[in-house]
Amino acid sequence: MASLPPTRRVAANGIEFNVAVAGHGPAVLLLHGFPHTWRLWTEVIAALADRHRVIAPDMRGTGATTRAADGYDAATLAADAEALLDALGEPSAAVAGIDAGAPPAFLLALRRPERVRRLVLMESLLGRLPGAEALPTPWWFGFHSVPGLAETVLIGHEAEYIDWFLTSGTCTRDVPRPIRDAFVAAYTGPDALRCAFSYYRALPTSARQIQDAANSHRLTVPTMTVGAHPVGDVLERQLRPLADDLTGHVIDDCGHLIPLDRPDALVPLMTPFLAEQSPPEPASRASRAARPGRRCR
Repeated sequence: MASLPPTRRVAANGIEFNVAVAGHGPAVLLLHGFPHTWRLWTEVIAALADRHRVIAPDMRGTGATTRAADGYDAATLAADAEALLDALGEPSAAVAGIDAGAPPAFLLALRRPERVRRLVLMESLLGRLPGAEALPTPWWFGFHSVPGLAETVLIGHEAEYIDWFLTSGTCTRDVPRPIRDAFVAAYTGPDALRCAFSYYRALPTSARQIQDAANSHRLTVPTMTVGAHPVGDVLERQLRPLADDLTGHVIDDCGHLIPLDRPDALVPLMTPFLAEQSPPEPASRASRAARPGRRCR
C-alpha cells in the first residue's frame, strides 16, 4: 500500500476540513463518497503526486472534517469544494468525484467552469436527469433517508455495516486493513452516522439543484466518466445530452469502489486525461483489462 501523505486543517465555507495534500503542479481535487474518507484515494494520490498538487479532503461531516449540522446538498458541497480551492490558493483544478462526491463536482463544473480544468465522474447518478431510471434505487437509500432511523439501528454495529459496503464495493476482494479501519472509525457513533446519512436526506434538494443547473447550462469542461459495477455506463448516458466534450469508460471486473478495487485500471485512464492528452488506444480495452479474483455480478 502507498505511503500516506500529510494532512492539514483548512478553514473553508464556515467549517474546518481535514485535507491530504501531496505533490506539486496543476491542482487535482478528489471528492469521495460513502462510506469513505480521503483515504479512498491513497493509491491514486501516490500515482498523481509526481506531476500534480493533489488535494483530497474528508468531505463535510466525514472523517476529521467538521460534523456540520447541515449543508449536505450538492450545491453547498460544491461551494465547499470551491472555498477549499480558494483557501489553498488554487484558482482552478481538475476535479474528480465518486459516489456522493460526483454531484458536487458536476455542479461546480457546470456553474463555475473557469474553476474546473477537467472533470472526472465515477460510479454515481446525477439526480433525476434522464437515464437515472435505468438503475433501481439501492435499498439503503430509503433506509438512510428516514431521519433518526439508521443511526439508531446501527449503533454498535457500524463495523459490520461498513464491511458490507466494502465487500460488495470491491467484488469481495480485500480492502487493506488500515483503510478499512479508518473508514470504520470515521463512521462510528451517532453523530458520525447522522452526518453520513444527511447526504441521503438531502438527495431531493440535490436533485432539484442538478436539474435546475442542467436546464440553464451546458457542461463545457472536458469530462471523463468511469463506471464499474453497478453503475456501468449509465452516468455517461446521463451526461451525453449536456456535455460538449465527453469520454466514457467502463472497467470490467471492478466494484463500485474503483480507486480501491482497480487503481491499476483507473490510474492509466486518469493520468493522460488530467495531462490533457488522449487516453491510450483502444481506451475501452485498456480500461476493461481483467484482474484475478471473483467477477462482479
